[in-house]
Parts: sequence; structure tokens; C-alpha cells
Amino acid sequence: MIRVLVADDEELVRAGLRMILQAADDVEVVAEAETGAEAVDAVARHWPHVVLMDVRMPRMDGVTALREINRSPNPPKVVMLTTFDRDEYVYGALRAGAMGFLLKDTAPRDLIGAVRAVAEGSATLSPTVTKRVIDAFTGRHFRDAHDARQRLAVLTGREQQVVQAVARGLSNAEIARELGVSEPTVKVHVSRSMAKLGLANRVQVALLVRDAD
Repeated sequence: MIRVLVADDEELVRAGLRMILQAADDVEVVAEAETGAEAVDAVARHWPHVVLMDVRMPRMDGVTALREINRSPNPPKVVMLTTFDRDEYVYGALRAGAMGFLLKDTAPRDLIGAVRAVAEGSATLSPTVTKRVIDAFTGRHFRDAHDARQRLAVLTGREQQVVQAVARGLSNAEIARELGVSEPTVKVHVSRSMAKLGLANRVQVALLVRDAD
């Protein structure tokens, strides 16, 4: 069962998200939070696997709450929610280690699918804003393609293949089939590559690879 914390300052939004998520047999909403501070506290008390968190909340915004949550042992995967497809908070969230973001008008089926994907370690971005976010994020943080290539040069040949596949959005299972190796082996390569590159998640791997092209 995937344990989910929903954090949003609007009660109607929380109720809607809870209703959608609990329609899935493998998802359980274990807690709700109205502020960023409440979200941090709820993570410590309920140990969710996934947090759906609004970027704009009182007392502590979602990005600040994300940073606090990521300081905890074995932090949950965090996906930011927004009504704004050009929200500056989104870029800060990706830098802080969010597994992606979704617009609040995401279709119920896609929302449930995103929660499942994130729980398994994959990143998720709303399709309508993926290119815009990646372009903006890349322009800010990996402007020099030479530097990006230098960073990737520390990886072994196999690790290079794996991160290129990650950048194409492939899951570990798909990478394993493509490279003819086991899925646990792929997981090891992904973990080692992110550690060498000093990156927090697959979204940031994809951004770095994109800039090196």
C-alpha cells in the first residue's frame, strides 16, 4: 500500500485529492496538512511514501517544507502541486530534490499513475509544462555544455548508458531490457551515478544530460 500525505492550504483541494487517491486499491491517504510546517510534522508522525505538496502555503511554503523533509532519515518522495505552469517555485523545488510537479487539474487517472511512479522511484512532470520547466531549469543551472560533459565524464561507460536512458524517461525495468542486464544491476548503476554526480533524483540527471547534448 502506498502511503500518501496531501499538503494544501485549501480544504476543498485536499478533499478532492483524497477522494481521487483513495479510489485506487493500492493508495492510502494517511494524513493531510494545511501548511508547510504541518506537512513537515506530519511526515515525522505518519511516515508516508509520497507527499503531494502545494508550492504556496502559509507559515512555510512548499519548497521550504521540502528542504526540511529531505533532511529527515529516509525521506518520502515529494511531488509539488501548482495551479501555475510558470511558477518560479517549481524551479526551486526541482533544485531542492522534488521528484517532479503536477498541475492541480491533472486528470484523476494521471494523478494516481504519478503517485505510483514516484513511489517506485521515477520522476513525474505534467506533460503540458515539461519542456518549459526543463528549458528554464537548464538555462539557469547547466548553462555551459562543456561543464556538463565534464561532470558526466566521471561515469563509467555503462553508467553513461544508464544515465542516457534515464534522461529518455525509461524506467529501471525498461533500461534493464534495453541493455540486457538485470533490474537490480540498473538500480545500482543509477544510485552510483547520482552519487558521483551529486544529484538528488532522476529529474536532475535528465537535466544534466540534456545540457550536455
